[in-house]
Amino acid sequence: MFLGSSALGLLVAAWLIPGVSVTLSGFVVAVVVFSVAQAILSPFVFKMARRYASAFLGGIGLVSTLLALILASVFTHGLSIRGFGSWVAATVVVWLVTAAATLVLPLLLLREKRSDKSQ
Repeated sequence: MFLGSSALGLLVAAWLIPGVSVTLSGFVVAVVVFSVAQAILSPFVFKMARRYASAFLGGIGLVSTLLALILASVFTHGLSIRGFGSWVAATVVVWLVTAAATLVLPLLLLREKRSDKSQ
């Protein structure tokens, strides 16, 4: 689920935002690096925000998404983001799409499994 939602988020950002691009050859690696970074960074950012800056607790998803995008961009050739506005927009779009996909994809898969069992 998480890899799928990450892939969808990166693809939507590349499609909607000028300055964001993904390459076919490096896309899978970029998705894996982004997903692993997001999984590791989210609890860390939450812990740091709770301890030192509780006012930022609501923005944890955005901060960890930005950090994961930076890592995926730096350590892979599959993701490129150019320009401050593109970084901001990509962070918001990827965060929104991955959050929505994390909620919707399991529902779609469960519905498919239920319809497969009823046939």
